[in-house]
Amino acid sequence: MERFLITMIAALLCGFDICRAQLPARDVPTDSIADSDMRRGARRFFPAALTVAGLNAGVWAFDRYVQKGDFAYISSRTVRDNFRHGFIWDNDKLGTNMFLHPYHGNLYYNSARSYGYNFWQSGLFAFGGSAMWELFMECEYPSTNDIIATPIGGMALGEVAFRASDVLVDDRLVGGARFGREACIFILSPMRGITRIVNGDAWRHRPVSGRTFPIPDVKIEFSAGVRSLEFEDEIFDKGIGFTSAAHIEYGDRFEESCTRPYDYFTVMANINVQASQPLLGRLNIMGRLLSHATEYSNRRYLSVGMYQHFDYYDSDTISDVSARTPYKLAVPASLGCGLIYRDDPSRSWTFDAWLHANAILLGGVLSDYYRVDERNYNLANGFSLKFGVCFELWRRRLRLAWNNEYYRMFTWKGYPSDIDWSDFDRRTLDAQGDRSVAMFNVSELRADLHLWRNLYLTAEFAHYLRSTHYRDFPHVRSSTTSTSLSLTCRLR
Repeated sequence: MERFLITMIAALLCGFDICRAQLPARDVPTDSIADSDMRRGARRFFPAALTVAGLNAGVWAFDRYVQKGDFAYISSRTVRDNFRHGFIWDNDKLGTNMFLHPYHGNLYYNSARSYGYNFWQSGLFAFGGSAMWELFMECEYPSTNDIIATPIGGMALGEVAFRASDVLVDDRLVGGARFGREACIFILSPMRGITRIVNGDAWRHRPVSGRTFPIPDVKIEFSAGVRSLEFEDEIFDKGIGFTSAAHIEYGDRFEESCTRPYDYFTVMANINVQASQPLLGRLNIMGRLLSHATEYSNRRYLSVGMYQHFDYYDSDTISDVSARTPYKLAVPASLGCGLIYRDDPSRSWTFDAWLHANAILLGGVLSDYYRVDERNYNLANGFSLKFGVCFELWRRRLRLAWNNEYYRMFTWKGYPSDIDWSDFDRRTLDAQGDRSVAMFNVSELRADLHLWRNLYLTAEFAHYLRSTHYRDFPHVRSSTTSTSLSLTCRLR
């Protein structure tokens, strides 16, 4: 399942890349007033709600009759027990709780988005779909972390997928070109693809494009090369493998005034082919919710706004030498304020800087002690600070960038101090993990050297530091350090 979703992400990146060759340097306005009205369309509650419910029913039927999962054997008694007992913190692995659940929330979200609802309204459908699943569709007690991560993380993934698929919509085309675009729309946003098939929009020919949004400027960087991951503790461990990365910037970061969510967003994704390491190593989404920008003093720009953040960093044991996991961090629900600054005095050089301060509603960070079922991380909330600078020199032939992300995570609800770890019910244990305060810091240095046309040679160094103080173990403060060095060729 996880590899299937990674393929979806790769298709998203390819979909953007296909469109990039056709995109102009500036926003393409709406085709006409009629096209604008057609694109917005009337909101349709019952089809959207039935799609959400049908999605849940279909996933449940697959789990129950094909996979025969224990959790899918539901009845009126299990539903009653769920309401009586209430929500608990579950013990699924990081990829399930912090990526697959938000991806499922994206399907709820786009079930409504495809029927004319806006960003915030579609988020309510995602919350409703998640609540329906947690309370009715499983015989396990409903999950507190899932009811947060699924809709909020799903809004971030969902709007990115919706915007990506929207770039491909063109109802003026016919034949093979039209079929190829509709297939990519389905891959990028399955629920939108299904809705277009049900409504007949997938093959209906119109004199206008049928897009929901004008086409913005889209910048894409793609790289592939070699990555070395090192774990530094009492024992040194090292692994080498293949890595690929994509960075997408959608829209104008210095749009004068913006109140429409995700008119500007960025996506950073790393897919690794390295022994014992997760295929999806990193996923960062930053979507602007609202902002105000100004230009002053000869090509200097400043933008102030509110942003939604989705952050995911994952690794696994490098080898039996250390038998330790270097790092794990996921923040599917985060919101905060941000500043973006640019100084562009001439063609010879430019300077960019950014600062974001965020509240973390839900996150997860690697634990040294908590090991229950598939979970080896503490659920938490807290805050994060992100800042960075970037210089482009020699007429943009050389690019130097430094980016730093600091996370402070608090795990409040621990397990009972007298718990017998040899005899307890894993299904009913209601704990965020070890009561602790964790610090996680990611610092990255990158250099891009222009080789030829859009080809760059890139060297990137990343340093991961986790330090955790455990309240249940007052004399223990655990720190781990990991580094990653990548040498890649990058297309911009």
